[in-house]
Amino acid sequence: MLTLEIVTPEARVYSDTIDTVVIPTTSGEVGILPGHIPLLTQVEAGELRVTKNGKEESLIIGEGFAEIENDRISVLAENAINEEVIDEHAAETARARAEEALKNRDSMEPEEVERIEAALRFSMAQLAHKLRRK
Repeated sequence: MLTLEIVTPEARVYSDTIDTVVIPTTSGEVGILPGHIPLLTQVEAGELRVTKNGKEESLIIGEGFAEIENDRISVLAENAINEEVIDEHAAETARARAEEALKNRDSMEPEEVERIEAALRFSMAQLAHKLRRK
C-alpha cells in the first residue's frame, strides 16, 4: 500500500492509502507502485490517476513537485481538483481569460506571464479531461 497526499497552497486536497498512482511529470507519466525507488520530480499540469481497491479516480493537478519515499507520495501543486467537481464552464472561462491576458504579454513582467500560462495549462487540463470522459 502507498500513502498519497496532495497539497496546494490553499488546502490538503487528497490524503489516503492507495494501491497505485500515475503522476504527470515534465518527462512523461510516472507510475508508482509499492516499493518504488525514492524520487523527486517536477509535476506538470494534467491528470493524476489513483487506483484503490480496483477503482480508478482522477484528479487534475497544476504544476508542482512530487516526492516518493518509503511508499509515501507527497505532491505539492499550485492547483488540484477532483474530476467530479470540475466545472467545465468555469474552466472554459478561465481559459479564455488567460488567453486574452496573454495577448498583452509584452507589457507584463515575466513572473506574471508564467502565472497566467500556468493558469491556462491547468484550465486546459481540466477541459481535456472532461472531453475524454464524454
